[in-house]
Amino acid sequence: MKPAHAIWASWLSFLLYCSALQTASGADETARLAQLDKFWSEVQAAVQNGDYERYKATCHFSGVLVSGAKKTSYPLSKALAGWKQGFLDTKSGKMKASVEFRFSQRLGDDTTAHETGIFRYWTADANGVRNDNYVHFEALLVKENDWQTLMEYQKGPASENEWEKLKR
Repeated sequence: MKPAHAIWASWLSFLLYCSALQTASGADETARLAQLDKFWSEVQAAVQNGDYERYKATCHFSGVLVSGAKKTSYPLSKALAGWKQGFLDTKSGKMKASVEFRFSQRLGDDTTAHETGIFRYWTADANGVRNDNYVHFEALLVKENDWQTLMEYQKGPASENEWEKLKR
């Protein structure tokens, strides 16, 4: 075999190898994103049903909430304690609440994820008066047994227009 042919054959083998890796990686990524979509659906269901314990289970025991608006950070357990009454009020029917997520970037591997996007959290009082809040956020998740939020960074307000640009 001529040296030029050997180089070409080696290059072709390398490209085929990389192509096979990319296909396997793409399948893995699809499965990972499906797991994460299920996680975010679980968060949404917990908020919508006022299920505090279910929501709490989506948070890592060492989790941290970072608030861009308040320019601070604190344990997620402290944030959960502050949010508990809203869950109880939702569960009892005093109010309605829900949350939806849209993403601009989703990075990670089998056991870690960094999700960036906007969430829309809304509440409606007993009279049906609705209040929508759009928030730029980043979440760092870890998967030990199930996915859990290790860090939630609520960066600051987002607009409805920005939300619409991130349609699923």
